Amino acid sequence: MNTPASAPDRGVSDPYPVPLLRHPAHGTIRPPGSRSITNRAILLAALAHGESVLRAPLLGADDTERMITAVTRLGATVRRGDDHLRIRGVGGRCRSGLMELDAGESGTCARFLTAAAVLSLSPVIITGGPRLRERPMDGLPEALGQLGARAEFLGSAGCLPLRVTPPVALPAGATVALESPSSGQVISGLLLAAPFLPGGLTVRVTGRLPSASYVRMTVALLDRVGVGVRTSEDLRTIRVGAPPPGPPAFTIDIEPDASSAGYWWALAALSPGSRVRVEGLSRRSLQGDALLPDVLSRMGAGVAWGDGSIEAAGPPRLCPVMADFSDMPDAALTVAAVACFADGASVLSGLGTLRGKESDRLAALSTELARISVRVDVHADGATATITPPRAGLDCSAGASRVAFGTYNDHRVAMSLALIGLRRPNTLIRNPGCVAKTYPGFWHDLAGLTG
Repeated sequence: MNTPASAPDRGVSDPYPVPLLRHPAHGTIRPPGSRSITNRAILLAALAHGESVLRAPLLGADDTERMITAVTRLGATVRRGDDHLRIRGVGGRCRSGLMELDAGESGTCARFLTAAAVLSLSPVIITGGPRLRERPMDGLPEALGQLGARAEFLGSAGCLPLRVTPPVALPAGATVALESPSSGQVISGLLLAAPFLPGGLTVRVTGRLPSASYVRMTVALLDRVGVGVRTSEDLRTIRVGAPPPGPPAFTIDIEPDASSAGYWWALAALSPGSRVRVEGLSRRSLQGDALLPDVLSRMGAGVAWGDGSIEAAGPPRLCPVMADFSDMPDAALTVAAVACFADGASVLSGLGTLRGKESDRLAALSTELARISVRVDVHADGATATITPPRAGLDCSAGASRVAFGTYNDHRVAMSLALIGLRRPNTLIRNPGCVAKTYPGFWHDLAGLTG
């Protein structure tokens, strides 16, 4: 696999000068809909019987637009409103005829669509962009083989493009065994297809269970739309039922994206006296990243949990933190940016999945933070990193040298590193347009909160 921390940024947009936060920020914001929930709901609706309604989904982002295009090719009908989608599903079996589905750079789309291909009437090829074709897609081909399908990698072993030839007849009451899957998306993809298999599906996991919070999200979403799910306490055995003649259409409200909300809580934490309230999230959220304020609270930020909102307030000083990000890996870079301003070294663990994201995020973090004299030491386990700011603190004087952070075409890298520029003058973000993958309006919202 190439080392993306040394790869040039793709895209032609000019570097974005991050606006300096000169005064405490006070505001309320509702981020766009959750990317993770939206893509799960789109696929469920596309496979269901009848017309489903998704209210406040994430629209206009590359990841979700890829999923909408793909399910349309599978035979679903999608109608857009200003703030909703109406999706008429295929009733559990996708249209016939060899087709190719392009997931772009979305690992979520690629893995979910690979699992859904078992429900097709004809072979399906799943492909993607340059970085996605480098990311490992192991686990699902072996699982689909247990369902009688045949999955063949058409290029490099273990990577897209991948052709799935569905079984002549779907198995009834099947069980799939997974040994240390590389991604929780492998498990979630199987769970999303499970209600449309005769007799449902049992998924058993041995060894490592990655991104358990995202698996819980999938289980909770299935339950919310009326699919019966039973799990062991440790999530290593999950049984999904199949209500005859299959799951019906549903209506669902998509909650705001908690990963995107994290940037606004972090913005408040970085600025003494700031207060930012994010609407639409609470401790009842389906998303693990909604618990990020707990980590910021341990760093000194004030946090107020409401019934339908979460507010963060900036402390006089930031403390270093030791935190495990196994259940919220997307939030790790956000906290790393905040840790650059802490009074001491922070230790972040549970980072094992960051190597195989849109970029090698650990390598990117190490390369870019070195530009501002912040040291990132990755431990021998490859899943823990220590973030050590300069002993005298970051140079945030007006004469601080110009720094243009690289982003490696990775939306999370871009948005996290932008937080540093709120306090450090002369900070720019290369290829700012990459945020369109999940948050097209990020720069607009940042300007709004910084005045």
